[in-house]
Amino acid sequence: MADQSLRSVLAAFEGAGQLRRISEPVSLRYELSAMLAASDGGPALLFESVAGSELPVVGNLLASRERIAAALGTTVAGIQERMLGALAAPIAPVEVADAPCQEVVVENPDLAALPVPWFFEHETGPYVTAGAIVARDPDGGAANLSIARVKPLGGPRAMAGIAPNHHLAVLGRRAAERGETLPIAVTIGNHPAVLLAACLYLDLGDDELWHAGGLLGEGVRIARTAEGLAVPAECEIVLEGRLDYGELVDEGLVSEFHGMYEEYGSGPVVTFRRLTMRGGAIYQAIEPGRHREHLLLGGVAIAAGLMAELRRVVPAVRAVAVPEGGAGRLSAVVTLAPGARPGSAQRAMFAVWASVSLIRTVTVVDDHVDPWDHEQVEWARTAYARPDRDLLIVPGGAADRAEPLQLHGRVAKLGIDATRKRADRADHRPAAPPVEAIAAARQRLESIWSPGRR
Repeated sequence: MADQSLRSVLAAFEGAGQLRRISEPVSLRYELSAMLAASDGGPALLFESVAGSELPVVGNLLASRERIAAALGTTVAGIQERMLGALAAPIAPVEVADAPCQEVVVENPDLAALPVPWFFEHETGPYVTAGAIVARDPDGGAANLSIARVKPLGGPRAMAGIAPNHHLAVLGRRAAERGETLPIAVTIGNHPAVLLAACLYLDLGDDELWHAGGLLGEGVRIARTAEGLAVPAECEIVLEGRLDYGELVDEGLVSEFHGMYEEYGSGPVVTFRRLTMRGGAIYQAIEPGRHREHLLLGGVAIAAGLMAELRRVVPAVRAVAVPEGGAGRLSAVVTLAPGARPGSAQRAMFAVWASVSLIRTVTVVDDHVDPWDHEQVEWARTAYARPDRDLLIVPGGAADRAEPLQLHGRVAKLGIDATRKRADRADHRPAAPPVEAIAAARQRLESIWSPGRR
């Protein structure tokens, strides 16, 4: 059986020189966050000495597509196909009797015992940011795995920051309508496959844990909480509690993926009744706001879901990216195969907007352009997009509450067709040496730079 733990990934990254240990003491109030921000896009950081806690903290784990690929056992080019395979062929979880995540049990926990960072200057408290939250609808049995921020309020209480349209909010409101609270489990320190699956946009009732199994190539090994929820058996920490939409507290300013603050009002209270964890547990933090790990987790997952949708309605679509330049949420790049039918670019734009309301700008390029490479995409816009012909503006499109430019739930959408057209210059082709000359040059340079030669 494969190791499904965060620890296996940390060991692999450290062996590859992609993890750095910080042995000097670090404060949870701004200092740990500042160090993650200062090394954004660099190696993962493991803080071994955190003030006020016995647990180490790891962050910046998936701050590059290269590390996401390594964690999934594929290449950067293969990430989307791996995600699409998991969407198409989910694998059922497998329940185990002895779960590492339940080696230590604490009843009525005080969240202050966990090393929860206070990230940003104008936020009003610390946040759990890498918690994959498990819930299930007691009526229909629909299960859900998602990520939402959790703000400790003192003792066992916390506030959950959940967008109103997210499935966890739907389940919580349904419970409140019945006069009940919703059992949930916040799992911290998960294998990257679980985190990526938790970011997928799926239909309510489509259990993301099954798709995490698809990413792993085997069923996620699970344990049962005291209330019967299925949690990843090899995660580091599990907080078991109840979400109460009958009790709301004001959140104050909170950072968003676009890099600014939002004020969303109030959120439901969670009261945690039990904490379980592995011996020597490692706490995981994701630097929120406009930082690479936060953006990539959302962008990679959203892009895969869009690709699955677009390939059904626009067969010429070859790849979809939701890159960091658009904060991993606000823009998408779609590639089309050569010879796509006229109008395919516009069909792809509308399909994106219909599928994900957060996306404001869609750029369509030919499939020789890497949609994740901003420089290549900008070149395609410069080379092929004529403002009088290839721009599509849709006023008053539906907007998510996190859209920084939305007004009354609406924002204009922009589509850019940056594909080459038949009417464009016939002699417009890349200037470069012959392909065979470039290949020979690369071989020669590699031999010159190979070890043992000076």
